Amino acid sequence: MALETRLLTVREVADVMRVSPMTVYRLIKSGGLEAIRVGRHFRISEDQVQGYLDHQTVRGGSWPSD
Repeated sequence: MALETRLLTVREVADVMRVSPMTVYRLIKSGGLEAIRVGRHFRISEDQVQGYLDHQTVRGGSWPSD
């Protein structure tokens, strides 16, 4: 990770993703989102958040069938 990469708090990531902070904690715990632990708190790089969102993007033809 480059030193210029901005680190976000769990709350900031939740705001960007429009989910609850608990959802962000679950993503970290499951390994879906990489985080850095600083004391008792987590920090997530903007690159990680963007990579996660890019990976989750649904494109035409990839929608799960019911």
